[in-house]
Amino acid sequence: MSKYRKILIVGTALAATLATPAMAEKLGLGRAALPEEIAAWNLDVSPDGTGLPEGSGSVEYGETVFSENCASCHGEFAEGVGNWPKLAGGEDTLARRDPVKTVGSYWPYLSTVWDYVHRSMPFGAAQTLSTDDVYAMTAYILYSNYLVDSDFVLSKDNFLDVEMPNADGFIIDDREETEAHFWTEPCMENCKDEVEITMHASVLDVTPGTTEDDAPAEADTVAEADQAAAEEAPRTAGVAEPDPELVAEGEKVFRKCQACHQVGEGAKNRVGPQLNSVLGRTAGSIDDFRYSNPMSAAGEDGLAWTDETLAQYLADPRKYIKGTRMSFAGLRSQDEIDAVIAYLATFAE
Repeated sequence: MSKYRKILIVGTALAATLATPAMAEKLGLGRAALPEEIAAWNLDVSPDGTGLPEGSGSVEYGETVFSENCASCHGEFAEGVGNWPKLAGGEDTLARRDPVKTVGSYWPYLSTVWDYVHRSMPFGAAQTLSTDDVYAMTAYILYSNYLVDSDFVLSKDNFLDVEMPNADGFIIDDREETEAHFWTEPCMENCKDEVEITMHASVLDVTPGTTEDDAPAEADTVAEADQAAAEEAPRTAGVAEPDPELVAEGEKVFRKCQACHQVGEGAKNRVGPQLNSVLGRTAGSIDDFRYSNPMSAAGEDGLAWTDETLAQYLADPRKYIKGTRMSFAGLRSQDEIDAVIAYLATFAE
């Protein structure tokens, strides 16, 4: 049982005890809490699903909710921005010296995800999401970790069917029984003559900044910088001159891609490869970018990005190339796909 869960149970039990009329009168703490007041505090969701409300949410809708409420800190695909936490990835890293602890790699219970989002997110506007929004957002986080398919709909009824990869990775904390004989009596007062603060966490670049002075330079409005770079970058005409209106619409659609991909003068590889001259390029062929094995294999087998192949990929990346690391769920309409391809066609080197 986690420390958080223990504190929650103790706190709930204490509140329930003090809420009884007898204890309220004995301790002089005012009136007994009303049943509806106790219910308002009783929000926890247990690993067995106890406490889950009725409701449901799809991966598709969850992408929208996540983009609007979470992407500024956690990235469009839950990959994290700057020092804000990554929610996806980290598979097979827990044994390393620098494990990447995400929902997919580390969290043992889906109830913890739902409960935390429900209680504490989005940052600065906690408990403003509807129950269905929370289900949808949780579904999208699962999808970003390759734990469910793109058409998955999470609900109270199938909640326990989701298998978390690290469900068996935790053990009961039995140190009080197994290690107590090693312990010495702790010092509880006057343990040190002088206490000195030697370093602030933000200086070490391990804490997300909340002000312009505290924030690490790289974490400073990454999405805005990418968008400005794309808007200011000169365009070079492609082989066929696309419809200007379609290109303008594609530029808007490409904002969904800017968290990972850059285009234009000075474009660099980021989470995903730069996309200058992507049309006509062999898949997985940029030398200084580390592609997934399936993407590299597709290129070796002769896959090249044409209007047709790129359209199929953008519609459902993980269906078109199984095992691709691209966690984007895909564009929702053929119009969006046509527009973004027309936009990319203007960036030919």
